[in-house]
Amino acid sequence: MPALGPGRSRPVIAVDAMGGDYAPGEIVAGALAAQREHGVRILLTGPAARLRQVLGGLGAIDEIQIVPAEDNLAMDEGALASLRRPRSSVAVACQLVRRGEAAAVVSAGSTGGIVATSRLRLRSLPGVERPGLAVVLPTRPARTVLIDAGATADPKPEMLVQFGQLGVAYAQTALGTPAPRVGLLTIGSEPGKGNKFTRRAHELLASDPPHGALPLSFAGNVEGGDLLAGEVDVIVTDGFTGNVALKTLEGSIRFAAGELRAAITGTRTARVGAFLQRKGLRDLSARLDSESYGGAVLLGLGGTVVIAHGASTARAVTSACQLAADLARGQITEKITQRLGPGRSGARGGHFLRRPLFRRAGLPPPISLSHGRSTAGSQRPGTRRHRRVVRPGVR
Repeated sequence: MPALGPGRSRPVIAVDAMGGDYAPGEIVAGALAAQREHGVRILLTGPAARLRQVLGGLGAIDEIQIVPAEDNLAMDEGALASLRRPRSSVAVACQLVRRGEAAAVVSAGSTGGIVATSRLRLRSLPGVERPGLAVVLPTRPARTVLIDAGATADPKPEMLVQFGQLGVAYAQTALGTPAPRVGLLTIGSEPGKGNKFTRRAHELLASDPPHGALPLSFAGNVEGGDLLAGEVDVIVTDGFTGNVALKTLEGSIRFAAGELRAAITGTRTARVGAFLQRKGLRDLSARLDSESYGGAVLLGLGGTVVIAHGASTARAVTSACQLAADLARGQITEKITQRLGPGRSGARGGHFLRRPLFRRAGLPPPISLSHGRSTAGSQRPGTRRHRRVVRPGVR
């Protein structure tokens, strides 16, 4: 299969056919609709015999190419499953992207397993210490990007600056926002509000970016009540807080939608009023329809990964394939690399020192305490040797 060039108008999307609560039926049907109706070229990864059976039932036995993968990640498996199942369907999809045979991955499987497998197979871009999971919030007048929504639960403050760069590139590519404004999610709008982590992140976001990275338009802190206010275009936070905020919003929207439905259908007068307001209600329903958003996007790796909801239907999978294709056409990976600056092309995680100082300074390494005789004295035959822990300032 020929390698993809960055300017291909019909990028190839590798779809994990075995990820999701309704796999493979709904996944295959959604991928097939994306190829038939939207011109997205699809590669399905999964057990070949089973996928051919599903395609035959849809009358598309020869329309989509299948890349065999006999293993798959279960929905209740976490990050360690990526090591136990190196030939899973999502791992094969990531490998297709790494070899240049596909431009992006779409999966509705376990988020933890997808993130771990993607990090292992695709690796981080130069200058990105950890990837970030970006989701789009249904704000007005323009949509807002929330990052990180669960990929990195306990990042360092410096990583939130990287998340800001990832979110800006995503807002420009997927939402068409020319100059996205970045906000930091915390407990107050004043710069001094929050814990030590958020205060340090605020300082870094407000200062000049390191290593020649493009500057961020930092608008300050954003409180939880302003997540849907549309005051900024990109909201950065750690993965733990972002995931809690996202799940809270999802539950609140479901509750409000249910209450509204009950109110407008409870009486004949209410139904007449709803009929008169049908256009506005239809627009509201479309804006809050999660299946039209495609899913979350894992940014900062050497390839685009779209993670759809585990309960995705065929329509949601079609939207995810469209989103992946749009990001591939927009060259999201290249834009992230450009935003991080030319000085980051030689190493990963420029905020963090990866090699010991003595190597960088040309000095010999210190003497290791784990070799040779113990400083505690001689050891009798047949006894176990206990390595002594040396702590600075403690004897």
